[in-house]
Amino acid sequence: MSRTTKVVTGVALAGVAGAAGLVVSERMSPPPGPAVPTSVSTSTADVRRANISERQFISGTLGFAGSYVVGGAGPGTLTWLPAIGTVVQRGEAAFEVDGRRVTLLYGTRPAWRDFAPGMSDGVDVEQLEGNLRDLGFGAGLPVDQKFTSATSAAIRRWQQATHVTVTGTVAQAQISFLPTAIRVSGFELKLGGQVEAGRPVEYATSNEPAVNVAAPTQQLGWIKVGTPVVVTLPDGKSRNGQVAGIGATTAAASATGGGQPQNTVAVTVRLDGEATGFVDQAGVQVWIVRGTHDKVLTVPIAALNSVADGRYEVIVVDGATTRRITVQTGLFDDFSGLAEVSGDGLAEGQKVQVPRADA
Repeated sequence: MSRTTKVVTGVALAGVAGAAGLVVSERMSPPPGPAVPTSVSTSTADVRRANISERQFISGTLGFAGSYVVGGAGPGTLTWLPAIGTVVQRGEAAFEVDGRRVTLLYGTRPAWRDFAPGMSDGVDVEQLEGNLRDLGFGAGLPVDQKFTSATSAAIRRWQQATHVTVTGTVAQAQISFLPTAIRVSGFELKLGGQVEAGRPVEYATSNEPAVNVAAPTQQLGWIKVGTPVVVTLPDGKSRNGQVAGIGATTAAASATGGGQPQNTVAVTVRLDGEATGFVDQAGVQVWIVRGTHDKVLTVPIAALNSVADGRYEVIVVDGATTRRITVQTGLFDDFSGLAEVSGDGLAEGQKVQVPRADA
């Protein structure tokens, strides 16, 4: 089975941290001709039954998952900002306005009102109470949507522990709800700038390592959230992962120069397990699975010899004798170096001829 070649390089990464080029590699069928000359030193490899995946190579950049805007909720002067790269956890200051800290709390709903006795029930109250409990100030506090005397008492314990004025109430401008801990990545305002409700103050990501890539939009037919990948990190080790998010489409510069910009989409890949050898903005190799066939016959790609009409054959070795078998190819896994094959007379456990690694 022949395979065509497409090469796209230098794609600018937009909408994600850093930049990533993209290379899509597919194999050209070798020109028709004889099998490997007998003068080449050969060895053998097993015909094995295995699961095989065809993967597409995309270069990526190490970074962090997620993108967050941390905004102000009230007027005032910006008096303190954390340094770029600072990780802000629940209960810590995201920034300060007029010398008063704006505290990060976890939640998916932004704060839209002050928290005080007499307020109506709401999901925002439940978010606040959940944070008070998780910060260790929720003894006897029901986590529900009702602001009660227990809520006010928990707020007082929190305020006393953090050395702010103890009121039992929380002003909207004193907190910022975001889904997770954040890693500060940039600023909208400088110190001394005027904070306004709804205006961004700083930008952030999560603190979860991720791989950011820019893929041409035409690849979205097979790149989906949950698609498995293998990532080779800067330390040379490989990690499994999966596509965790697909972002907005952006027009990137033409890879060949002088052509029309090609639309790319920001793709976020999350890694399984701990990412050792992590270096922010370092380039990595990403192999995205296009398709998988289970329990098929496989041979090393190097065992395939091109014959006439774009077909392939393998040389089966049986002791001192050899015989040629024409095969049909299926998936090619360039990452593992295996190809799916089938053919009359080919069976699991046979030996096929391959070039010696030291030849």
